[in-house]
Amino acid sequence: MKSKLRLHGFNNLTKTLSFNIYDICYAETSEDQQAYVQYIDEEYDAERLTQILTDVVDIIGANILNIARQDYDPQGASVTILISEQPVEPTESQIEESPGPLRETILGHLDKSHITVHTYPEIHPDDGIATFRVDIDVSTCGVISPLKALNYLIHQFDSDIVTVDYRVRGFTRDIEGRKHFIDHEINSIQNYLSEDTRAAYQMTDVNVYQDNLFHTKMLLKEFELDNYLFGDASRSLSAEQRQQVTQRLKHEMREIFSGRNLPR
Repeated sequence: MKSKLRLHGFNNLTKTLSFNIYDICYAETSEDQQAYVQYIDEEYDAERLTQILTDVVDIIGANILNIARQDYDPQGASVTILISEQPVEPTESQIEESPGPLRETILGHLDKSHITVHTYPEIHPDDGIATFRVDIDVSTCGVISPLKALNYLIHQFDSDIVTVDYRVRGFTRDIEGRKHFIDHEINSIQNYLSEDTRAAYQMTDVNVYQDNLFHTKMLLKEFELDNYLFGDASRSLSAEQRQQVTQRLKHEMREIFSGRNLPR
């Protein structure tokens, strides 16, 4: 175990984890499309999202100061939680480069921090492709990295595509006055994911180490069409239609993963 960095005053580094989770499906009829939006609104309403974020607060070891949540009409929900520090010495497992737990209580040291989540259901008006996007931001000050919440959050949603950004901003000083622009080792966001998650996804990194910027994109490897059909489509599609829908869904997923429109 490496010797601990002795700081002058509080650790002023800000660590921000931002990521988007996408769930993709095919809803053939307008009735199925409306039913999909209603299902998403009920499955991931503000109350459910609040519980998920409360679990995240437990994982990173914070105190909840305030919760603001809202369901929107016609669809979508948002939750913001303000969190504060707990003056407890962190353990080695909390700051090392390794996956976080799926759910357990860990004590940390946080200040001036927040967690937010927003949901965005969307349906293509012509070809029945439906996407559900979740935007999550976890921002902390202190020694605990919000990356410890990533593993749990990915397991809470049906995640077909995930894009993750992690950035460390500001600086802190040691007792000799020397600036430190990052206080923990990190080679890749992937190191904070469990083995089963890494095995399930195709992943690409774009990291700017000198600026403490880390980016990982994830695309689910396994594709089983029946897992992507919503409503009557699971029973009514012919073999030819199933092939066409498969191509549409895979194309949609590749475009979201690459972040650009691709030729068909």
